[in-house]
Amino acid sequence: MLRFLRPYALAAALVLAMAPAAATESFVDGLDDVPLMAGLESLPDRSLVFDKPNGRIVESYAAGAVRRAEVVRFYEGTLPQLGWSGRGPTWRREGEVLRLGFEGRDGALVVRFSLSPR
Repeated sequence: MLRFLRPYALAAALVLAMAPAAATESFVDGLDDVPLMAGLESLPDRSLVFDKPNGRIVESYAAGAVRRAEVVRFYEGTLPQLGWSGRGPTWRREGEVLRLGFEGRDGALVVRFSLSPR
């Protein structure tokens, strides 16, 4: 009987191991549809969010022990799937422009996410 249950126990363990990763997915402060890359932590004390009649303005920061090239590669792979067009530091979607900026150096990087109306 134990041999019969072993494959099911392994499958259940794999499902449980993967569940916390999905539950911990987070988003850039003020941009609830832009995921925060793993390895970055939000800096909420530096974030600004304004809703104006002609569009929203968001400036949000995240920091981590990541490399600029990794951040660029992550968002170049992720943003087009979310409807953003562009490349590099500037992206456009539905009348908004999202710009990525960088402060610091690789391994101690701060990423700035700036959203404004076109």
